[in-house]
Formats: sequence, structure tokens, C-alpha cells
Amino acid sequence: MPFNVWLLTLAQAFAMSATPMMMLLGGLIGAQIAPSPELATLPIASMVVGLALSVLPVSRLMQRFGRKPVFVGGALLAASSGLVAALATSEQNFILFCLSGVMLGSAGAVVQQYRFAAMESVSEELVAKAASRVLLGGLAAAVIGPELAVWGSLLWQQTYVGAFLLLTLVSLVAAVILSFYREPKCETSSDSQRVENNARSLTEILAQPQLWVAIAGATLGYAMMSFVMTATPLHMHHVEQHSLADTKWVIQSHIIAMYLPSLFSGALVARLGVSKMMLLGLLAYLVTIITAVIGRDLLNYWAALVLLGIGWNFLFVAGTALLPRCYAKTERYKVQSFNDTFIFGAQAMASLSAGWVIHLLGWNVLLLSCLPLIVAQVLLITWWKWSRTKALSNH
Repeated sequence: MPFNVWLLTLAQAFAMSATPMMMLLGGLIGAQIAPSPELATLPIASMVVGLALSVLPVSRLMQRFGRKPVFVGGALLAASSGLVAALATSEQNFILFCLSGVMLGSAGAVVQQYRFAAMESVSEELVAKAASRVLLGGLAAAVIGPELAVWGSLLWQQTYVGAFLLLTLVSLVAAVILSFYREPKCETSSDSQRVENNARSLTEILAQPQLWVAIAGATLGYAMMSFVMTATPLHMHHVEQHSLADTKWVIQSHIIAMYLPSLFSGALVARLGVSKMMLLGLLAYLVTIITAVIGRDLLNYWAALVLLGIGWNFLFVAGTALLPRCYAKTERYKVQSFNDTFIFGAQAMASLSAGWVIHLLGWNVLLLSCLPLIVAQVLLITWWKWSRTKALSNH
């Protein structure tokens, strides 16, 4: 792998650590300072919404200024969000704390572009491996984020303030790392203008079945993962009365299972192909639902959430690897922004609706409601395969 891929993997380890920290602390702090208990998880939702709303502006900024300045700017925004969160926690200001969540989500939209930059730094046969390699940084972030929350509480008299100050520090480290990013060589102005003139409209690009397979695979992966993961601590701890320690262990195992397969999932995509990899991810999601429905024991929750993490990795890596096959170089920003807006918009809706669904309809209904989405993705893959076979036979 070239220099950029390893640099982005290292940067991801630091920049991505903000997300598990906010997932761990956001609800706890919200419960203390929110004006009503129903709003306790709003800071976490604010982060997800901030990410979804920032995907398109981030892509436009990169198209105009290049990736490097936006990468560094995103890390500095995350550092600023840590300072705002520390101030909000110190002053017990709920609105300001939610604002820090939106800022952190916007910085997260920049982090999501790391995988595309990594794929643009390698040859076509290494695209899946480059994407999965960058995701490995998330494995380190899953460890760093919660540890920062614990260490920070020891550094500052007011609980959690120190954690967000440490978040600012690691975000600054990420900014320094990203300052060494090397922008890929651009075409000459005449070549660039010629290719730009031949670029297709988004409508033409969206007419490709394989593009919708790529988008839907990653979208289903993120939406279902967020839907089930957001509801799990609530049902496991508050309804089934499992201990907080057991609940934390299940969620940590889930996060590790999300990123650990990146050691080999890129190679699996290259070996098995995108469609088979997606079907494996969907199978993992199906077994997740069955495992969670048939029992309420700790082992059921643990196995279900581990399978949920593996399924997410397979679907997300496969969808991400398929996407570049659907666009030319000059079309990348508009397709990537459309893709991520779709994905993280769905994730935001899933996160916001999970608590409502489990409160009104229950755990089993929440799980079983995911089945039609799995069936729909299988049908979409089948349609893609059929259309590709038909196109080949016509030629």
C-alpha cells in the first residue's frame, strides 16, 4: 500500500476516536443536563444529523480546494468541538453540548472521505484492500475513544471535561498527520477540461444498476447497524436488567467486530467478488435477527451484536469497493457526495427512530422490521446480475 493509505489509516485512528467517545458519554451527560429525560440522547442524534447534513458541503469544498486542506480543516473542527463540549459540560449547558455534537458530526463527514482518498491512491485491483485498510484505523479508534473518556475523568475535577480536552488533543494530532497527505497528481488543464466536458450528468450515472447495488449495500449496512445498536443498550440494560458492565462489553465487542474484519475483508472482496461479499453480509444480518429474537441471555446479545458488526463490515467494504466502478475521475465528487448523503441520511433516520420504535412496538418488532430490507437488497443484487448477463448476451 502507498504512503497515503497508511497515513489515512493512522489519521483515522485518532480522528475517528471522537465517535465512540460521544456514543459513550453523550447519553450520560445528556441525562444529567437535558431539560427532560426524553432528550437525553439528543447530543448523539445531533452528531449523526450533523454528519448527514455536512456530506454535500464537504464534497463541494474538496472539489474546489482539494482533499488536503479540507482534511486538516475537519480535524481542526473536531478539536474545536472538543473545546465546545468541555465548556458545555462545565457550564451544564445542554444546547451548547448539542452544538458540539453537530460540529463533531460535520468533522465526521470529512473523516468519511478518507476511504475515497485511499482508493484514489491505488490501482483498481487494490481498491477494496485500500478501503478496508483505512477502516482498520476505526479498530484503534474503538479502543482510544472510550479510554480517553476514562483518562479524562482523572485529569479534571469536573467529570467528563477532561475527556473532551483530550479529544481536542488527539484531533490536533490527526491534523498534524494529515498535513503530510499527498494530493494525487492532477491532469493538465487541457485534459481536465476535455474530460469535464465529457462528464455525464448525475441522472445518467444513476441509471446504472450496479451503482444502486453499491449505494444500497452500504446504506443498508449503516442503517440497520445503527438501528439495532442504538436500541440494544436501552433494551438490554433498562428492560432486561443486564448490568451496565455487561452492556458495555456487548457494545465494545460490536465495535471491534465492525473493524477487525478489515484485516481480510478487502482480500475477500477481491477473491469472491462484490455480490458474494454482500450476500455474506446479509446472511450475517439475518443470523443477527434470529439470534436476538430467540433469547434474551447475555450470550444472545453478544453474538447478535458481533454478527451485526461483521455484517456491517462486509456490506460497507463491498459497497465502497463497487462504487468507483460506476464513475469517471471527474465525476467522483458528485457521486461520492450523493452516496454518502444517502448512507448517512438513512443512518440519521435509523438512529432517531430506534428509541421510538422500541418504546412503542418492542424489541422483536424492531428486529423483524429489518427483514424486508434484507430481502430487498437480495432482489437488487439479483436484478444487477440479470441486467449484466443480459447486456453481455446482447453484445
